[in-house]
Amino acid sequence: MSNIFLPGLGEQIEFLFPNLNSASKILVLGSESSEIAERLKKHFNAEVEIVVEDYESLINTNLQLSENKSIKAKLMEFDHLDYKDNQFDLIYSQGSISLLKRNKIIKEIKRVLIPNGHLYVGEIVKLQQNVPQFVEDIFEQSFILPLFIDDLHKYYEERNFELAAEKNLTYTLKRFYSETLNKIKEKEKELTDKEKSYYKKLINKINHEAKSFLRSGADKHIGFYSLLLKKK
Repeated sequence: MSNIFLPGLGEQIEFLFPNLNSASKILVLGSESSEIAERLKKHFNAEVEIVVEDYESLINTNLQLSENKSIKAKLMEFDHLDYKDNQFDLIYSQGSISLLKRNKIIKEIKRVLIPNGHLYVGEIVKLQQNVPQFVEDIFEQSFILPLFIDDLHKYYEERNFELAAEKNLTYTLKRFYSETLNKIKEKEKELTDKEKSYYKKLINKINHEAKSFLRSGADKHIGFYSLLLKKK
């Protein structure tokens, strides 16, 4: 069973393998990506690095990779990657670039990706152009800037990426948010009163987001798509 706890769950990486023949140097963007990195390394026999944007994610990633010293985790801003041009032939992102600074992130990805290299991205999307305010609140609280589904292909085409394969993984979101609620309940049992107080705001935010999706109809407005894109 997959331990990938991100929108798209284990379905995103499973879709990649039959659609990409090879990769030798891979960059994975985002926290909770250690299993993804390990599976990419094993499948492609590739050199793999993970980049996260905060120190806590770096510590957690290194703990998860404690038995796999060959995968490096580094702390960087996604829009300021500390790599030379043309370094990677595959960059993997699962829900980690649907952010307010997405344009700068994509520009950096293009810079460090080799010509004809691939970007494999999982995107949170809006299923309607205009969504209810409570859905906009979810996006704002999570610092997400999702594209409207009908604009998704155009966005990447305008940035000189060619679509190689695509899968609608919206069906995974209900399970993802259900598992989110269960995971938070279990985690809260382990926290001290001081830790509960410290994490209260974060826990409430995640709870609100999950319950809004599952019970308030946000599932009619939020989708998740995975795209395998080739740099022109």
